Order: sequence, then structure tokens, then C-alpha cells
Amino acid sequence: MGGLQETMHRSLRSEIEQNRKKHGYTLSKLGELTGINPGSLSEILNGDPPRAITIGQLDALAKVFGYDSGWLYELYTEECILEGRISRPRLIPYLIRCVEVGRKDCIEATVPKMMENPKNIMILFALAEQLYEKGQMKESVRFYEYVIQNEKDSYSDHFVMSQYQLFRVVLGTNAEENWENVIRFSPYRNRLPENYQLDALYQLAKICFALQKWERSEQYGDELRLLADTVYRHELDRMKRNKKDESLKTERHLVYYYGLGHLYKSVSLEMQGLYEEAKKYVQVYADLGWFELLDEEGRKEVERFKVWAKANSYTLEVLSGNASIIEEYADYLDSLPTNEVLAGLNAIMKSANTYHFCVDEILERFASRIASFDQFTEAIGLDRHLRFRYQMALYEFGKGRTERGIEETIYCLSLADLTNRHDETLTYIALFGWLGNMNKRIGNQNRLGG
Repeated sequence: MGGLQETMHRSLRSEIEQNRKKHGYTLSKLGELTGINPGSLSEILNGDPPRAITIGQLDALAKVFGYDSGWLYELYTEECILEGRISRPRLIPYLIRCVEVGRKDCIEATVPKMMENPKNIMILFALAEQLYEKGQMKESVRFYEYVIQNEKDSYSDHFVMSQYQLFRVVLGTNAEENWENVIRFSPYRNRLPENYQLDALYQLAKICFALQKWERSEQYGDELRLLADTVYRHELDRMKRNKKDESLKTERHLVYYYGLGHLYKSVSLEMQGLYEEAKKYVQVYADLGWFELLDEEGRKEVERFKVWAKANSYTLEVLSGNASIIEEYADYLDSLPTNEVLAGLNAIMKSANTYHFCVDEILERFASRIASFDQFTEAIGLDRHLRFRYQMALYEFGKGRTERGIEETIYCLSLADLTNRHDETLTYIALFGWLGNMNKRIGNQNRLGG
């Protein structure tokens, strides 16, 4: 083993030495060009044993010799792992640089050597977290996967956190992949610390709502409500005992999770047609001013929930068939952001199709907003847009405006393809069959009239 390592050391250093001689550089000149102290260069190339080289120094040499980033990376592992012992100060920067320059081959060759000692799994987790915190979410995925693949204890903190971080990172707009992601992560949600569990339940409720899995969204909303209430009581008790250092650190204010649990409960019930039951939960988040742990951020969240509650109260009235408030609702929507307008128009169009209202004036009024719905690229927005276009197709066909109905149907098919919701495609194709049957009935009536 020692002979092989010496060969690898000589191979790395012989490449550097050959290039130094090829360019005719003295150690002093090479030091000047690279910014590496000539004495350090001498110890790296000629020391016995040789001084370890950092990945930054190797990159500096590559640049001077005219090579691309990643030069000799395949030989660098031995600088990090020697006789089973790992140098974290060299290994982590090396793996990060491998990520940055696309040397996946080096990562895949290094990880098995690390895993000869199972304790080194913590280095992989630390690296994944470092990439995640730097905003390199996609790059962190492979390292979280390494942790999951190599950790035998599925209850260990880093295993469960890797499952959670992986769940968040890979969420996208592909409905099939998002559902697989929910199924993969869901069994681990209750093993997370409470502060992360709050956010995990919110994400699960949100993505299941976007996938139109109403009962699952309701389930996670219920779990979020109960957990937020439990944490709230614990926090109140902690304050009474003046234990400020034990405060639970959450990504958002606690009132946010408390309100969202009730919100997702209400909207999931709404989507199941249980409007009266949904109203009970809207009333809860309509006024959360009683929450005792509010700071400035918390008070802003309370105000947001007031807005959402008012909009959702209108929604439930309209869906229940109350046509008298549609104009009032439209006035209110006019003052809201476009994403709230989309949600509101969804309710208006669904009600119009159910109770045969004419809402042409509403559609004309919001024409410019409707034209901007293509801006939504996240799962919830795409789902709402798809449902809106479906209701629009039904409405236009119902009004006898065949060409517009066909345009909206094609829009549905396009959005379904974009989000990989091919299982719903038949629903939208069926609109053409509905149109054919309607035309056949009209033709029969004309013949009978003749």
C-alpha cells in the first residue's frame, strides 16, 4: 500500500516537475507566477516526505502551465487520504472544487475510499450542508444521496436531515417526480427535530395540494396544525420559565406555520366540496392577533393571513352559489397580487360553470391579468393556471364559443405536458368529445324543428 501511495505522490509531483522544466521555470520564477512561496514549492516537490499541496496551489499551477481547471485532480485524492487517515482541511475543499469544475469521476473515486471508515459519513454530510448553505442546492444532491446510501441507521440525525434536504432540493414542476419525492420522504417527516418538521409538513401539504391530492394535503395540514399548537404551548411555557436560550429556531415565524395548517385544511376541504366545513378553519386564521409570541415579523404574517382569509371567505361564498357577491369579490381581487387573482378567478369560473352564471364582464375586466398567468413557474401556480384554463374551456364551450373553447383546451393540454401530468390528459381531450355530443344534440334539434 505504501509503495502505491509513493507512486501516486511521485506521479502528481513528476507531472508538475515535468511542466516546470518544459517551460523553463526556476522555483523562484514559478513561485512568482503562482503566488506560492518558493520554499513551499521546494518542500512540495523535493521534500522527504514531501509537503502536501493544497487544491488552491494545484489550481494556480494549472493556470500557469496553461491547463484547464481540474488538472491532475484524479491524482489528488492521495493528498487527502493517506493510510486510511483523512485530512478534512484538504478533502472538503478538493471535493467542492471537483463539484465546481465538473470532475464527477474524482468524486465517485474518492467516496468509496472515505467509506472504508463509516465515521467519515459525517464529512459527506458536512459537505452537502456547506453546498446547500452556499445556494448550490443541485450540487448538494449527490452528497445527500451518498449519506442516505451509506448510513445504516435510518434514525440518525444526519440521515433524516439528508432525506429532508433532498426532498426540498428536488421539488420542481414535474408532477410525477414531485409525487415520488413525497412518497420517498413522507415516512421520515416525524423523525425530524420539531423546527424542521414544521416546515416539512408545510411543504408536504403544499405539494400535495398542487398535485390535487386533497386528502393527503388535508392530512398534512392537520399534522401541521397539531404540531404548531404543541410547539406554541411549549414556547409559552418556556417564556414563563424565562428560558430564552432554549428558544426554538424556525425558518419562518411560528404563527406562519400555525396559520398555514388551518389554511391547508380549509382549502383541501374546499377542493372536496365541503364548503361549510372549510369556513370553520378560515375563521381561525382570519384573526391570529391573539397569538402571544408576535414580534414585527409575526404581526406581518397575521396581516397576510387576514388578506388570505378574506379572499377565501369570498371564494367559499361564490362556490356555494352566492352570485350576489361576485362583483364585490371582483373589486377585492383587483387590489391583490396576480397569484391571488388567479386563485379567485378559479373560484369564480368554477361557480359560473356549476350555477350557470355569466361572467363575461369579469373576464374582460381581468383580461390583462389573465394574459400574465404564464409567469407562474412553480408547482402551485402552474396547478392553479391549469385548473383555470380547464374551467375556461368548459365556460367557453357552454357559451357556444367553440373556437375559444378549443383554444383553452389546447392550453390545458400544453400545461399538462409542461408539468408532466399526462394522466390528466384524457380529461382535457374529453372536452372535444363533450363538444361533439353538444353539436350532435343541436343538429338533432334542428332536424326535428325542420
